Amino acid sequence: MSKVIIETSAKHVHLSEKDLAVLFGEGAKLTEKRPLSQPGQYLCEERVILRGEKGELKNVAILGPTRPDTQVEVSFTDARALGVVPPVRESGDVAGSAKCTIVGPCGEVEIPYGVIVAKRHVHITPEDAEKFGVKDKEIVTVKTQGDRGISFDNTVVRVSEKFQTRMHIDYDEANAAGISGEVEGEIIK
Repeated sequence: MSKVIIETSAKHVHLSEKDLAVLFGEGAKLTEKRPLSQPGQYLCEERVILRGEKGELKNVAILGPTRPDTQVEVSFTDARALGVVPPVRESGDVAGSAKCTIVGPCGEVEIPYGVIVAKRHVHITPEDAEKFGVKDKEIVTVKTQGDRGISFDNTVVRVSEKFQTRMHIDYDEANAAGISGEVEGEIIK
């Protein structure tokens, strides 16, 4: 059986060093609140406000460490509240995506692109990928059980020895499937 734990990812921001300095002050560093399931990734103490054409979202989490480019990941519900129309993309694929303003305690940054709805994906170790018979960038279905069992089609597989095997979906997807807490899904090719 190719079972994977499904985790729900809330709206969040990945900041570049440059944007971190504008939002939180020159020399600012991210403060780890708690580690995430993916090795080296963590939830930060710092929070920001996202502002769009229609509205804003307060108390938005920042995930560390910093990245080369700033990226904002939201659900479609969040996007409607902001008044932006983000594409569904893999993390890091932000060219030509939606824009917004990020507000911090020391300043604000208007990003001309970088807002996406993250494509549902499975982070997987090379060992598990071999065991499950999947390859990097392969598209699979992940099926859940229970009262509101659902099949998540068009799920991209991302293989790396830097990963821990986990599937990530957003809150809209989790709510539709009745998922809260730790849930397993089965990868189907």
